Amino acid sequence: MKSITKYLTFHTEKKFKLVNITSDVQKIVFESKVTEGICLVNSMHITSSVFINDNESGLHQDFETWLENLAPHSPINQYLHNDTGEDNADAHLKRQIMGRETVVAITNGKLDFGPWEQIFYGEFDGCRNKKVLIKVIGE
Repeated sequence: MKSITKYLTFHTEKKFKLVNITSDVQKIVFESKVTEGICLVNSMHITSSVFINDNESGLHQDFETWLENLAPHSPINQYLHNDTGEDNADAHLKRQIMGRETVVAITNGKLDFGPWEQIFYGEFDGCRNKKVLIKVIGE
């Protein structure tokens, strides 16, 4: 069995940003030389996410609007977590909704997606460095 572990680092200029990381993940799969296996892509921070969906700008704006309606940033005093001196409780909730990680099958050396599927890094409390783990395991 082969395995490889790599990390991507993100530093977004805004609190909210969705970044398509599919090609970065596929490069790591190629580097691993795994032809049949799985690829774990995991956000290593509690205010960011990794998920699979369509790479369509209208949908991305819909995600931002929907998440802000579900967990608005302001007023920050609506969240007990922010009593600790933080102002990012909404980012924790958004991450919980969008998920921590995804696992994709590798078939014939490629990520085995359904139609339109892409991997995204979701940032909900940006403006600082955060990491994503990519672990490829297989034969």
